[in-house]
Amino acid sequence: MKSKRFEVLKDRPVNQDGYVKEWPEVGLIAMNSPLDPKPGIKVENGRVVELDGKKREDFDLLDAFIADNAIRLENVDKAMSTPSLDIARKLVDIHVSRDEILEYSLSMTPAKIVEVVGHMSVLEMMMGVNKMRARKTPSNQCHVTNVKDNPVQIAADAAEAALRGFDEMETTVAVARYAPFNALSLLVGSQVGRPGILTQCAVEEAVELVLGMRGLTAYAETVSVYGTEPVFIDGDDTPWSKTFLASAYASRGLKMRYTSGTGSEVLMGYAEGKSMLYLEARCLMMTKGAGVQGIQNGSVSCVGVPGAVPGGVRAILAENLIAMMLDLECASSNDQTFTHSDLRRTARSLMQMIPGTDFICSGYSSTPNYDNMFAGSNWDAEDFDDWNIIQRDLRIDGGLNPVKEEEVVNTRNKAAKVIQGVFKALGLPEITDAEVEAATYAHGSKDMPERDVVADIKAAGEMMERGITGIDVVKAIKTAGFDDVAQALLNLMKLRVSGDHLHTSAILDKDFNVISAVNDRNDYMGPGTGYQISAERWSQLSDIDNAMDASSIN
Repeated sequence: MKSKRFEVLKDRPVNQDGYVKEWPEVGLIAMNSPLDPKPGIKVENGRVVELDGKKREDFDLLDAFIADNAIRLENVDKAMSTPSLDIARKLVDIHVSRDEILEYSLSMTPAKIVEVVGHMSVLEMMMGVNKMRARKTPSNQCHVTNVKDNPVQIAADAAEAALRGFDEMETTVAVARYAPFNALSLLVGSQVGRPGILTQCAVEEAVELVLGMRGLTAYAETVSVYGTEPVFIDGDDTPWSKTFLASAYASRGLKMRYTSGTGSEVLMGYAEGKSMLYLEARCLMMTKGAGVQGIQNGSVSCVGVPGAVPGGVRAILAENLIAMMLDLECASSNDQTFTHSDLRRTARSLMQMIPGTDFICSGYSSTPNYDNMFAGSNWDAEDFDDWNIIQRDLRIDGGLNPVKEEEVVNTRNKAAKVIQGVFKALGLPEITDAEVEAATYAHGSKDMPERDVVADIKAAGEMMERGITGIDVVKAIKTAGFDDVAQALLNLMKLRVSGDHLHTSAILDKDFNVISAVNDRNDYMGPGTGYQISAERWSQLSDIDNAMDASSIN
């Protein structure tokens, strides 16, 4: 006879997930692998000649790049000689400032920084994140996509997402040749919802770069780096080629961060017998050495791999913390789904949501999951109220706002009308009044009329051949009669000249003031310091529609 309780448990969502036992020899271990190198460094005449047990003549591409570009040698003796446990304790000590920690962490080797966080529990890492986040004010980023690449729906969804509080937005495509339309629609719709939103379109790197140069995006993120040489070479890349690409973006006033995450190397079969976290530390130090201001990390699209091994979700938090210890902006993932369990996906996100990161999600799906072209998100549009109430329950700022239905409907309608006018002014395929009406009230692409895909794809290609730029879009919005939106987009274009938003962890407020690690530096040193929710912000967070006024009940 079988246990009926075990029969019930077997069918629970958490038991539909996949799990594997550790296998250090192939890299199926999250952190603290017995095969990871021991920390060590040797410097001669201002040059690193030995790194984590490997001599310079044996360096691979990443070793050489990190040794020459990523480690501050003036403080290396102090950082490397201080016991890792002592540094871990400093991370949670409220009497030790963020700047004091950076004196150590910016002079560590990959093995040393991994050893430090290896001493820490999840709770202690969360305390470290609260201190080490670069920008004092936490924020959030979302995905805006749909399975039909419908431009009017993207514009309306972007406007609503801005209203809900997202400071950055990212789109991608179901069909590659739709990229110009998706970038355009996201750019326009976001500025309707709230001026100052930064947007990007994640597609093939050359196309993404062209869209950025044309002013159709404001930042780039999906420039991936890896922790072993074979994976880099497999992608026809080196640390130097990635650095050149980052410089190309920055030179044209585009904010940029790299993407990496635990599990990518073992997923590609080139983990070289090292733990996922050690290889991720190499990615992060390469990012620092390249001069890139930030990183999207937290396993990202590889989350199923660390999510399957013991301690894998702990390692994801550890990689976020390491990014912050290297003074990088951290967009801490929480994007791709990895579990059937609502309890498990929430637990995974609370580790970033409670202490706050620069972007708690680097891809909260602002659409229903079936419309998310980034392979499905850990959070989606159907979770908006859950997220808002968790903020309210815990009195934390997860970057989102409760909203009123009427306000959302009006904003979506305006965004749909603006993109309708832009398409008309630019000579693109018609957006009908029926599409505007549908997008105003739609939940997802199932609620939208069909478009002529062939005509759209042809027009998107011609749009790029005609050399349409962000300034042309400003003119089109002006022609359509939406002066406020035209001015907002023009203000965004002006930033391309000043470059103020290229500072670490930069976001913009509705008046285009830059909020970054320069003028909003995290100064947490215990209770009453660091980011504090203002009375005005708390009133906003706590004001949910379904809360009753008990005093009015008879």
